[in-house]
Amino acid sequence: MTDHALLLVNLGSPKSTSVADVRSYLNQFLMDPYVIDVPWPVRRLLVSLILIKRPEQSAHAYASIWWDEGSPLVVLSRRLPQQMTTQWTQGPVELAMRYGEPSIETVLTRLAAQGIRKVTLAPLYPQFADSTVTTVIEEAKRVVRDKKLDVQFSILQPFYDQPEYLDALAASVRSYVEQDYDHLLLSFHGLPERHLTKLDPTGQHCFKDADCCKNASPEVLKTCYRAQCFSVARDFAERLGLPEGKWSVAFQSRLGRAKWIEPYTEARLEALAQQGVKKLLVMCPAFVADCIETLEEIGDRGREQFREAGGEELVLVPCLNDDPQWAAALNTLCERAPTTL
Repeated sequence: MTDHALLLVNLGSPKSTSVADVRSYLNQFLMDPYVIDVPWPVRRLLVSLILIKRPEQSAHAYASIWWDEGSPLVVLSRRLPQQMTTQWTQGPVELAMRYGEPSIETVLTRLAAQGIRKVTLAPLYPQFADSTVTTVIEEAKRVVRDKKLDVQFSILQPFYDQPEYLDALAASVRSYVEQDYDHLLLSFHGLPERHLTKLDPTGQHCFKDADCCKNASPEVLKTCYRAQCFSVARDFAERLGLPEGKWSVAFQSRLGRAKWIEPYTEARLEALAQQGVKKLLVMCPAFVADCIETLEEIGDRGREQFREAGGEELVLVPCLNDDPQWAAALNTLCERAPTTL
């Protein structure tokens, strides 16, 4: 049976480090209503203001981590389906990007032309957020609707609590925590607080007290990104036998003036250094492939900030990337993804 494709979807990247390509990418990304969730006229104004200076700044950051083969995110993401082609026996394994190329529209249209009628759609995000998971699903549905494609989807749900994922995550870090270090920081991508509060089914959970996300009910946990991040951290630490106080959680990549979820990674890096942490491990479990947020934001700027605050060594733990155990885990998760029309 070869008519059931697996489509892995990651965030995306500019085509190059040129300011023009970075501006085009940022415009597509930031104009997504699931990313900046305000009415279109306000979003257009905000993005236009951001695009005055941000593309040049971001182009410089991309250039500092760009590989000869291209964007690290794209290069690493392409290696993952190569790892999975022998495991996913139902059909082709493809890769698409939500922003930039190869686009979801390009890949789905090609698959449909090849006679593919069933696709397992796998957003490569362990935790749920509208700005990651929902936008991928809605874009895939739009393509099928607008192009009138005869395609049925199975959709991989957020897998933050799945044993296969957690085991692969723990295994990828084990060699690092078996060495001498003072502290492990799990730095997740941040989100504006309103992205969480608007999805809170109880209307009473998010940010009512400091520990609300650490003790979230199953009802809240289903859609609360911050609570899912803390869940990953706890399960991960338990698998590795990390004692309390040896690890902590923070959130990175703030943009704009809105209130974002805390604690902030920048503040945590400084605080840890001031508390006497000399060797710091940092991992970024919201990402499954290394990218500008890991390599440049943490590996370059974060390392510099930590040292300036009094720390000595910051070791960036690689993401799962194309790790064989992760590829096998993802294959298992995708095989049991539920079908939806």
